[in-house]
Amino acid sequence: MQNLDVIFSALSDGTRRAILQRLMQGEARLSDLAKPFDMSQPAVSKHVRVLHDAGLLVIEKRGRTRHCRLNASQMKVASDWLADYQSFWTQQFDNLAQHLATVKK
Repeated sequence: MQNLDVIFSALSDGTRRAILQRLMQGEARLSDLAKPFDMSQPAVSKHVRVLHDAGLLVIEKRGRTRHCRLNASQMKVASDWLADYQSFWTQQFDNLAQHLATVKK
């Protein structure tokens, strides 16, 4: 459960979610990940480090550059946890719909 806290904490920031969204297209150099953001390279590196520490991406050093790629297995951990609540909310909305149908009659 502690790992789940780290994952959701990492996902709580819009910049980090945007980085992960970019990595869904494929591997990228750290310098390329930083280009779309209005922040310094070190600031983007900190975001990447948080994602790496949460296990959401892998960093590989090749020569002088660092390459990042998505680690979707950790995203699945969060998705699986949320899926448990999906069935709960589906049942709650079904119950509400049934209640509203009987009230209208």
